[in-house]
Amino acid sequence: MKFNWYDQVRRCLVDALRRNRMMVIWIAVFGMICWGIAPIFAKVGLRGVNPAAALIVRTMFAAIIVTSWVAMSGSFGDLLKGFTWQVGLLLGMEAILATVIGDLAYYTAVKYGDVSVVSLIMASAPLVTVICAVLLLGESLTIWKVLGACYVMLGILLLI
Repeated sequence: MKFNWYDQVRRCLVDALRRNRMMVIWIAVFGMICWGIAPIFAKVGLRGVNPAAALIVRTMFAAIIVTSWVAMSGSFGDLLKGFTWQVGLLLGMEAILATVIGDLAYYTAVKYGDVSVVSLIMASAPLVTVICAVLLLGESLTIWKVLGACYVMLGILLLI
């Protein structure tokens, strides 16, 4: 039996995440930091470059990294368990909205605008998610979600 380091690490992380809510929070904070730093690279990298061409390069770069990671794990077949055409369609729609249209809008706005303002506006996407989750998924709307959304909108209004 061959030792698969990827599966061992993945199982350990999944177990830790299921048991520890703080671990989820720290991973989200790590993601937030990465998303906060990335626009600086985008702003500098977009100088003199078409935003669509930049999006292609960025997407290809990310695809190569993720594909290499999955290939090294040796469990590509396991990753596709549970995929149906409906799952593919839903993920395809998410890709079109987020990666193609949303990222192209983001790159264009970053290229021609102030990255600090653009990033804050783009980071307000959870407002749309909350509204859609309540209307389309039947999630509850708590006072804390409403207050949080109001503060986000106030912050955007202060920028404009």
